Amino acid sequence: MELINANIRNKSVNHAAKKNRKSGLVPGILYGKNIENTLFEIGEMELQREVACNGEHGILNINIDGKKHKTLIKEIQKDSVKHKILHIDLEELSENSKLVTEVPLTFKGEDSIRKFGGILQKSKDSVKIRCEADNLPRNINVDISNLSFGDSLRVADIEASSEISIIDDLNSIVLTVTGASGGDIPDESGEGEEDTENHSEVPSTSV
Repeated sequence: MELINANIRNKSVNHAAKKNRKSGLVPGILYGKNIENTLFEIGEMELQREVACNGEHGILNINIDGKKHKTLIKEIQKDSVKHKILHIDLEELSENSKLVTEVPLTFKGEDSIRKFGGILQKSKDSVKIRCEADNLPRNINVDISNLSFGDSLRVADIEASSEISIIDDLNSIVLTVTGASGGDIPDESGEGEEDTENHSEVPSTSV
């Protein structure tokens, strides 16, 4: 994880944030329990690279006017069309303290579900966790390849490393597998009954 440089931002300058963006700088704010809120500006390319590497809820090491900070990305505002970062909020991390944040879920095995006509209805795409900064994952992988029609995955079913505590409601549904009609499970036994009825209507012939 690289250390990227940032500069103090002057709030009193009118339209400074817009001017900074045109100059390739992203405005941001740093806050924490033991520091005053600090406005800063940071190079867009360096920031994009670190976010792509560590995720939008990851750790960011920055140097603001010669002072180093280990921070957690709390919020990123992006342009809805170009997806460029417009603003970033950072929270300073205390030494040896545990952090609480949202981590995205990455689902493995979606192709297996599509093969039998299953449709995923996702209720959550991230979970709240508590861990030390050095153990913060970019995402949590969830294997759903064994799910069938009508199955649901709950937060309690998610497996995470021992260094991570999931603190979301364990009974919350993450996703459900439904059919193309919105959840009807194919009734194979019904097809058999229909065949039986059809056979019974065929008149018998005597030799």
